[in-house]
Amino acid sequence: MTSFSVEQLDLTLEEWMQNPPDGTEWADGKVIVKHPVEFVNGEVVGKPGMTAKTRRIQSKLDYYWRSYMISSGQGGEVYVEVTCQTLKKGRIPDVSYITPELLAQVGEFSVLPQSFPLLAEIVSPNDFADDVFAKAQEYLESGCLEVWLLFPKSSWVLVITQGATVLFKPGEVAKTQLVLSGFSVVLDELMA
Repeated sequence: MTSFSVEQLDLTLEEWMQNPPDGTEWADGKVIVKHPVEFVNGEVVGKPGMTAKTRRIQSKLDYYWRSYMISSGQGGEVYVEVTCQTLKKGRIPDVSYITPELLAQVGEFSVLPQSFPLLAEIVSPNDFADDVFAKAQEYLESGCLEVWLLFPKSSWVLVITQGATVLFKPGEVAKTQLVLSGFSVVLDELMA
C-alpha cells in the first residue's frame, strides 16, 4: 500500500506536478486520491482500486500495445498509470501510449504536460457514467487523439476520438482509429 500523510496531500498544482504522490490526481484545485483510501494512524492509505480482473485487462492491454508498437516499428512508449496534465488537472490513465515524436519533444518527464495521444481507462462499477465521459472529453481537449474506455462487466470497448465514437462488443475485433495505426485485438482475448 502507498501511504501519504494528510499534509502531503495539501499541495499546489505546481508542487504536485513536480512530484505527484502515487495514486493521486490534481482536479478541481486540489489533490484527489484516485483509488479508495483508508485512514490508518493519522495517514491516508491508498487501497487497490482495481480488481484482479481489471488489473489483468490493464496488463494485457499494456502488453498488446507494447508488442504491436515494437513489431510494427512505430516506436514511442507504452506506460501503465503515468500522470499527465489536462486542462488544469492531473490525471493518471490506466494505460497510455506516447508517439516517438512527442517523446522526443518532451524528453524524460515526471508528468506529461498534456494528455497522452492514445490512452485507456478501465471503467469500474463504482464509476459514474457522466464522470467517465467527462474525463474522456477532458483528455481529448488536452492533446489526446484517441481514448479507449474498457467496460469489464459487459466486455465492451468504446473508442472515442474528436470525430467519432466506435463501440466494439464481445466477439468483435477492437481497432485503433488514429494512433498506433493498424493495431487490433480480439475483445474476447483482451477481456477474458
